[in-house]
Amino acid sequence: MRLARAPDRVRRYQLFYRDLASLTADQRRMLTAGRFDQLQGAILPDGSSGWRYQLDGAIFYNRDAAPDESTALADLADDRGKAVITDLTYRDDALAFAKLENLLRSKGQWSIPQPWLFTFLRGSNAEQVAREIVGGLSNGDVGPFGRITCYPMLTDAFRAPLARLPDESIVVPFNLVRIPSDTDAASIARTVAANRAFYDRIRKAGGFLYPVSAFPMSSDDWREHFGPKWPLLRDARQRYDPHNLLTPGYNLFHGQA
Repeated sequence: MRLARAPDRVRRYQLFYRDLASLTADQRRMLTAGRFDQLQGAILPDGSSGWRYQLDGAIFYNRDAAPDESTALADLADDRGKAVITDLTYRDDALAFAKLENLLRSKGQWSIPQPWLFTFLRGSNAEQVAREIVGGLSNGDVGPFGRITCYPMLTDAFRAPLARLPDESIVVPFNLVRIPSDTDAASIARTVAANRAFYDRIRKAGGFLYPVSAFPMSSDDWREHFGPKWPLLRDARQRYDPHNLLTPGYNLFHGQA
């Protein structure tokens, strides 16, 4: 990766929506317009039931060229009265995850099982698939500090040779970031089983796994996941890791020649 000079500051916009359809419509609009340097989004627990829909965008800038707020947020359908707009140094924004880590540590939740599921949905049916899955979840399924991330990305931005993505111009990372309060082993096992069921559902809809997820995958599952790229990975493994020392827990090649 080539180094680039970091900007001085980040203007971050957290915008809230009444439903998934209005959120995804504005996300697509902002992706096409390219107004934000960073574009994400999330479905957040809202009390004991229901969800909040959030667009998270950021503009990077230097001190002598602050962003034009009216242009950046023009024609969006969010509830502007609930918007949270913050201005940070680039360093503080880059270290934002450390704040979440400190919060979870203070609540005793950093070291408990966190059975996450990370996937890519097809852009053409992402909203439908996301709506169906979210409709079967409760706030308790992700936990008070968890979230479901959901936002569009352009596939031509990917350069990793083994990344498996739907063959469309836009894909949607759809991730169950579970941080449950319940640490009961049986409850965690049910969550892991649910992750597998969601994965099978997403695969049937043309989506793919981002391989950092909490559920078991067999060697046959991995062969299917990598598809035509499987020989590239297999040959690299035979050349560079003939004794299968690297990440053996994934069982990529168990029983495979």
